[in-house]
Amino acid sequence: MNSPSSLKLPLRAVLWSVALAAVAYLALSLWAGWRDVLSALVQVGPWVVLGLLSLSLGNYVLRFVRWTRYLALLDASLPWREHLAIYFSGFALTTSPGKLGEMLRSVLLKPYGVPSASSLAAFFAERASDLLSIIVLAAVGLWAYAPARPVVGLALLVVCLMLALVQWTAGIAAVDRWAMSRPQKWAKLLVRLCEIVLHFRRCFSLPAMTMGLAIGVLAWFAEGFGFWWLLTAVGHPLPLTTAVFIYAFAMLVGALSFLPGGLGSSEAVMFGLLVLNGIPEPAAVTATLICRMATLWFAVALGAACLARQR
Repeated sequence: MNSPSSLKLPLRAVLWSVALAAVAYLALSLWAGWRDVLSALVQVGPWVVLGLLSLSLGNYVLRFVRWTRYLALLDASLPWREHLAIYFSGFALTTSPGKLGEMLRSVLLKPYGVPSASSLAAFFAERASDLLSIIVLAAVGLWAYAPARPVVGLALLVVCLMLALVQWTAGIAAVDRWAMSRPQKWAKLLVRLCEIVLHFRRCFSLPAMTMGLAIGVLAWFAEGFGFWWLLTAVGHPLPLTTAVFIYAFAMLVGALSFLPGGLGSSEAVMFGLLVLNGIPEPAAVTATLICRMATLWFAVALGAACLARQR
């Protein structure tokens, strides 16, 4: 088990990335104008805001259900009350590059007897399932927006190659044997990685993949539906399929950019596609900011509250 001193440096780096992401988002908000954002919030009303937050919370709960199923497949489980708080705690660091800060859950689950190999495998299974789910949702608008096709195709190719590689039993065994014969620290890390990959494969049998994809599509569609609802509330409605495509494609670009929480890249894509669909620039910026507050930053705030209660 890692000691507090060994975790201090990477955790500090993650916290710095979260702080920088928050500063960048604040700068974007100031550029857009808080008055416009506040007036838009008044226009949509408290019930719409609560509805958006409820849809986001539904997204998190569905992903938690999928997470527990992955851990159950890896023979690791614990009471859901403690587990839910630990899962949500990972959201406090969701603005880290590639959401890698969410691997903090492995540290928090360790005292409950959950092996790090299992929790890390579940984490990577989550990321792969999320990526596939967002690709499915983004595919609904590819017929109308041709420039998105190479990005979606590249993401799908990367996921398919990754899933194909982790099924290569002989290759994994060969790498494991080669690394075990070497005394260097990097070789031990490679052995550990092979163990995680073998655990990860158990989360991507056909039944497990179907379960993960179904829950993932439903979870991310909830936030896409919220984005459509928001656009209607601010007075610039779009067809549901278009709104879901814009949201999903913005999330996909943010994930592929590997920027903290997709900050900057997701917002730019969302804003650009809204303008291309005839929404005025001030309204597009305002809708983008409110959407990200109700999804990304709501998750960060919820995670920080849960993390503060962890010992």
